[in-house]
Amino acid sequence: MLQSQNTVCRLCSACCPVKVESKNGRLLRATRKSVYPELARPCPKLTAAAEIIYAPERLQLPLIRKNRKSASFSPISWEQAYDFAATQMLQLKEESGAQSVAWLRGMAADWGVPWDYANRLMHAFGSPNTIGNGSVCHVAREMANIYTCGAMPAANPQKSECILVWGKNDLDTAPGAGEAILAALARGAKLIVVDPVRTELAERADVWLPIRPAHDALLAMALIHEIISKKLYDQKFIETYGLGFKELKKTAANFSASQIAAECWLKPAEIEAAARLYATTKPACLIEGNGLDMQLETFQATRAVSMLRALTGNLDRPGGDLIPHPLKLRNLQLRERLPQNVRAITAAYPLFDNFHETWGRHAQSALIDSILEEKPYPVRGLIVQSGNPAVTMTDSGRVRKALKKLDFLMVIDLFQTKTCDFADLILPAASCFEETQLNRAYTRNNPCILQNQVVEAYGQSRPDWQIIFELARYLGLKEEFPWKDVEEALDYQLAPSGLNVAKLREHPEGLRAEALRYEKYREDGFATPSGKIEFYCERLKQAGFDPVPLANKKWQNPLSFSRELDDDALVAISGPRLNTFTHTQFRQIEALRRPENEAVIEISAAEARARKLHEGQMVTLQTPRGEVSMPLRISSRARPGIVIIAWGWGEVEEHLNLNNLTDDKRRDPVTATPANRGFMCHIVN
Repeated sequence: MLQSQNTVCRLCSACCPVKVESKNGRLLRATRKSVYPELARPCPKLTAAAEIIYAPERLQLPLIRKNRKSASFSPISWEQAYDFAATQMLQLKEESGAQSVAWLRGMAADWGVPWDYANRLMHAFGSPNTIGNGSVCHVAREMANIYTCGAMPAANPQKSECILVWGKNDLDTAPGAGEAILAALARGAKLIVVDPVRTELAERADVWLPIRPAHDALLAMALIHEIISKKLYDQKFIETYGLGFKELKKTAANFSASQIAAECWLKPAEIEAAARLYATTKPACLIEGNGLDMQLETFQATRAVSMLRALTGNLDRPGGDLIPHPLKLRNLQLRERLPQNVRAITAAYPLFDNFHETWGRHAQSALIDSILEEKPYPVRGLIVQSGNPAVTMTDSGRVRKALKKLDFLMVIDLFQTKTCDFADLILPAASCFEETQLNRAYTRNNPCILQNQVVEAYGQSRPDWQIIFELARYLGLKEEFPWKDVEEALDYQLAPSGLNVAKLREHPEGLRAEALRYEKYREDGFATPSGKIEFYCERLKQAGFDPVPLANKKWQNPLSFSRELDDDALVAISGPRLNTFTHTQFRQIEALRRPENEAVIEISAAEARARKLHEGQMVTLQTPRGEVSMPLRISSRARPGIVIIAWGWGEVEEHLNLNNLTDDKRRDPVTATPANRGFMCHIVN
């Protein structure tokens, strides 16, 4: 029978509400529900949803490696798989302590309740080592915003008159947000874009700042200086709700547009124009993205960017940047059960480990340190859930060496990835259309929308929640996972909010647990120790870090390998996150490969002429860590001095893996963030 149901697509992190048509439990097609249907663009992944779910390459059975010397796997039953996994984990616990087992979470299962379940399992098991990838994606930025204003603000472009987009291209990565920007532009809103790449949004911008990669902290401080020195800031708001404005003003004076423009590959007039447009056009919002992640200055750069919202008085106002209304949820993570005498492998980054009650640990480079260098102790067993570290983690050669060293590796995923090449056990996960869950996007802010299971799981694949719940029982943790199914678990977690699964199903458009309010700081203050916007942060000073961004007045080029390569080197950046793929995912799907069927290296026409390179030529890039080889594309998107390297293709061929080039020695001292997205390299042919 033909059915039409509502759910949330989680083929990427956008979490778009969709309508799914199915027949006899099998998905036929899925359609995104757009607020702006006249501006809606087709999503290639959603169009190919049925091809993804029913792909011949999809994992359908648990697989076990015959032996460590063999490259082949054999199918086993779920009972055998759970028993094998539990036996390995308990043996390692007995021999080396529970902390010798770690759980690494990728982004594919989302950061909603699946993150809580993985933490609950590992904490009940006795290991503090549940590790996310937030040091290189979003969580480091979230921490910087929380340290500044107590929350990660959400931009409100629908009502904005000026939109500042920094290191993001929502037209590719977040369709709903991209359409909201286009709608605002159509009614006359102004647009400022900070991006080294000429994206579609950059082409539409009133002011485009094609910044030198990884120099965002400098630019943010220059904008702050311009706004303060020209008295463009909201004086009343700052006097009432700001802390440390004088210290910020004093530090920013060292970073005027005329002082830093050349270092950032910009002109002083461009910086001054952007500052004036953003500060004087009300209301204005700021949309920041992954372009601020994966840098050695991620934390302080994002703090400085976050301060722009407060300086201009756009924080928590209509058309500005909303302080979210997070759902009131029960904390399921059982962190209090951990032994007090066991340090996490991420303990060298204590502020990052503890800045939020449930965000947990995300200094993922520390995992590789622990496996290879056995500091602070060796990790011997690893569960990888919805991630592909063999390709996506910094310095892939080092990561592969670590994966080989493990005594036990289990992978949970939809497809057999390059990481599975090192696995002892592979478990087939269900897709987003085959499981019910709450996504991070709809727990961090109202309204809440349910990701509802709308089709039967393919083959013997199982939802992440079910895999975790059942593994827990094999580990002797039945009492910690008492729920008979995910709906019962969700109802338990949702109880403080007054919502439940049944209510959410009845309202596919979403439900608010509390009414939308702006300017909440008037009654509640900000969720910082002082209750104010902290331009000056005493917590950071006490921990030995700059209390104001760049307060030490020293600026060291944050581009990885800067001191190791000569002046002929180019600045390399990872290419755009194409809407056909999600990182390394879905590259085996023929319909998604057609529009972009190969990895390429992009440089400007001027750079190609200077180096006597031609279109289509095979080009090799090299750093002290390794090399990649790809065909050359001469591109108008790239400015002279940079090379854009296609991202995610290491899943197809090892020589296409951008992370063959990246360095994990230098890291942001607060968040352990390495420079995946801004580093120096040579063209060697």
